[in-house]
Amino acid sequence: MRKLIFPIVLCFMMIAFAVPGFGASSATISGSEFKAGDMVTIEGMVEPGQDLYIAVAMQEMFAPKDTNGVHETKRLKKDAGKAKFDLDTKIPPLYYLLTTKPNAFGAEGKKRFGGPSVLMGKGQGIYSTTMYYLKKKFGDVDAGAKGMLGPIKSEAQWNFLRYANESSYGINTIVKEGNNVGKVTIFSRTVIADHGTTGKYWDKDTSINLDKATGKFTVSFKTYRHTPPGTDFDVYVNGDKSGTYKVLKNGFWLSKGFRYMNPLWIILGAILVGTYFSMIGAAGGMLMAAFQVLIVHTAGPVGINAANVLKPSNMGLTLFSPLGSFYRYAVVERRVAWPVGLSFGVGIFIGSLWLGKYVSAYLPMKAYKEWLAVLVVLMGIQTIRELMPKAMEKRKNIKAMVKKFNDAVAKAKTEGTSVEMGRIEPVKNGLTDYRFKFWGEEFTINPLLFAILGLAIGVVSRSFGIGGGFLLVPAMTTLGALPMYVAVPISLIGTSFSSIGAFIGYLMTGYLPDMWLMISIIIGGFVGGMLGSRAQKLFSEKTLKIVLAITLFFLFFRFFKIEIWI
Repeated sequence: MRKLIFPIVLCFMMIAFAVPGFGASSATISGSEFKAGDMVTIEGMVEPGQDLYIAVAMQEMFAPKDTNGVHETKRLKKDAGKAKFDLDTKIPPLYYLLTTKPNAFGAEGKKRFGGPSVLMGKGQGIYSTTMYYLKKKFGDVDAGAKGMLGPIKSEAQWNFLRYANESSYGINTIVKEGNNVGKVTIFSRTVIADHGTTGKYWDKDTSINLDKATGKFTVSFKTYRHTPPGTDFDVYVNGDKSGTYKVLKNGFWLSKGFRYMNPLWIILGAILVGTYFSMIGAAGGMLMAAFQVLIVHTAGPVGINAANVLKPSNMGLTLFSPLGSFYRYAVVERRVAWPVGLSFGVGIFIGSLWLGKYVSAYLPMKAYKEWLAVLVVLMGIQTIRELMPKAMEKRKNIKAMVKKFNDAVAKAKTEGTSVEMGRIEPVKNGLTDYRFKFWGEEFTINPLLFAILGLAIGVVSRSFGIGGGFLLVPAMTTLGALPMYVAVPISLIGTSFSSIGAFIGYLMTGYLPDMWLMISIIIGGFVGGMLGSRAQKLFSEKTLKIVLAITLFFLFFRFFKIEIWI
């Protein structure tokens, strides 16, 4: 009898491993290769009565020590101590846990966002939404679910996973995929359940069907639309590795921008922004940054913060859009006040190349942006006040110039000709006292004052990857009492200097732009610059100031993340 026991046990084990659903989990993936954004379907069997846990993990892992970014190295080292992971801790940047039991790993909670956190306090905001929070400690994960996480096996990995998927810095540096409410990224999808059952926005495009009585399951979910070409994924079903698949290219891939985007759309966007920028001399860099964030979704390669690709790429517009318009302003129409433009340009160059890297390193970026928002909205209010009759009465030279311009426009319409812009006629040159005539009216300005102002704007330019015109133009129209037709060409000189200084600064710290993104922005910005310089004379001083005020208020909302309506 004893002699028969071993063959019987052996035979039983062979049958157990041969029958699907008996013993180890089994699964079939609907293909070996998928394009980014395609649906992936996984079918198979688990033991009857079990919950389903499918871990889909990018094969190439990332640890903080893998980044070559100067600022990222410092930031991740600092955050590692707080979040309780180390620089050798590796996780898959793209990782999804599809499950019928999401509460084993975390729970839903309220998330507040938008508005001035400096005034509201941490964790406060104008808007409220629901998000999925992973459990704070690995030990809090359900005992039966800990072994179902695929490559995530330790406390440090769990902590790093939480950091990468729930902190804004982690999403913008490591994960590159976020769940959005409006245009605000809330967190990155990690634990996903059946959307038909939960209705949660982070479960969208996910279907999970499990028959617990038999253990048979079918799961479908959409791959991340911007998964890098050639990315390999491992699939684990209830702890067992069950297969692999590869995600292929799906469109034109921006290697540093980390996005699929047709460059023609970027060129079109840059033309629109460049035209706008060259007309009002302000906010071109900020609007292009907004275009990159809201439309292109520039992200940066894994390990590099999105801002450190977006900002140097942005320099293409703030440098080449002015060049596209400057020939007309400087040579054809001769309305450039050179002493003011050059003094401002030198100041902003020094600020962006030298001072910017020191000041921005000590200013908390979040608070910095919010106080800048306050400054921006004050300038917007002042710009509107300048349009009031009382303000115009005090600035009689601008009022007289506006009247002459309007008369010239009316005459041109009657005669069917184009308006000829006034020219700058120098009266006195001095470091602190520069006087000139424009449309027969005399204006006085202090070039040294704008050189000092340029230093401050250069710091802002380096920090945000912008030209600084959105601060200079309202400053020239309020502090310098200059008309928009004169302020805009001066602003374009300054933004050219700031762009060169900031770009050199990025290169010196090792941050390169996405070349295709930057080339597209350069082409669009240059064309937009030429269009904007021709279009400016079609609008009155009042119209240009209203447009400037609207732009400043837009930036106010942008800095405070009050943009769910965008």
